[in-house]
Amino acid sequence: MSKVNKLALIPVMLCFFCMGFVDLVGIASNYVKEDLALNDSTANIFPSLVFFWFLIFSVPTGMLMNKIGRKNTVLLSLGVTVLSLLIPLFGNNFAIMLISFSLLGIGNALMQTSLNPLVSTVMGGGNLASTLTFGQFIKAIASFLAPYLAMWGATQVIPSFGYDWRILFGIYFVVGILATALLGVTPIDEPKIEGKASTFAECFKLLGTPIVLLSFFGIMCHVGIDVGTNTTAPKILMERLGMTLNDAAFATSLYFIFRTIGCLTGSFFLRVLPTRTFFIISVCMMAASMLLLFTGSEKWELYTAIALVGYGNSNIFSICFAQALTSMPEKQNEVSGLMIMGLFGGTVFPLLMGFMSDAFGQAGAVLIMALGVIYLFTYIKQLRLS
Repeated sequence: MSKVNKLALIPVMLCFFCMGFVDLVGIASNYVKEDLALNDSTANIFPSLVFFWFLIFSVPTGMLMNKIGRKNTVLLSLGVTVLSLLIPLFGNNFAIMLISFSLLGIGNALMQTSLNPLVSTVMGGGNLASTLTFGQFIKAIASFLAPYLAMWGATQVIPSFGYDWRILFGIYFVVGILATALLGVTPIDEPKIEGKASTFAECFKLLGTPIVLLSFFGIMCHVGIDVGTNTTAPKILMERLGMTLNDAAFATSLYFIFRTIGCLTGSFFLRVLPTRTFFIISVCMMAASMLLLFTGSEKWELYTAIALVGYGNSNIFSICFAQALTSMPEKQNEVSGLMIMGLFGGTVFPLLMGFMSDAFGQAGAVLIMALGVIYLFTYIKQLRLS
């Protein structure tokens, strides 16, 4: 790796940390639900709204990268993300939070589509799944810090804030500014796009390739389970153990702690184990988790379930993404846009889970996530043996 690429890796990994800001929607939606006295169906609009924008912006972002480059697209995404974090500092009503969460989703759609291909540019080859998993490890640090920062803000007097969980937005706003500045001054040489840029129709035509389509559904299920657990785990503890929200918020952090451990160790296991073997182990852990989340009534059972799904789900995205990306190396920008569009699963799953939990309790929400796990079992046969 060249000296320039080594230096470029630092701001790129900080961008992965900023990518993790999107996971604050789980704990934030729970605090907004409490502040505004919302039911589950209404509160779940917030995480669903965040991931709705992946459906709209992912493929256009893949095409935008062909015109302005990967680095400039990441810088644009950081600008939108920073704005989304600034807005909630001025209020906490329904309209303000809708605007903030929408911008957070738009910024993250831009970032996830452009940052993953930028990594392949900076690294100059190598084990893509392992490299992306390390980036997911950095992202997971921001994810598991979010509930702690929100709890800290809600229980400590902070100058100019008082008791306010929204200090979380202020802290991440500062980090976002830093990431934007560092990436902006870092030179990155990008490969020139050969030939004519793809049209919308040509991009979507790539879904006709089986591995691309099935990987798209795999990522939908991964993010649906991710956002679903992030949002629902505290509610399960509150429903079955009678915890307060501030106590139950630890469940979200526990999930991301094990996701972080999974990403860190996964970057090693994906180098020494066959991808298919590690994927099977991961999905089996998720299946065991769904069973415990559905039936568990003891604290140790529920905490074990949250840890299992956290670790099991930590590498699913990287594996599905890498399978699709390496299958069509000449269309990486377009395939990246399609794969990130799969994060729309973060809209579909929470909406269905909200309706099911209002009707049948949190066990109903777990059933929706279990459907995603079942699909991932069917994806196993698509994985190469190597």
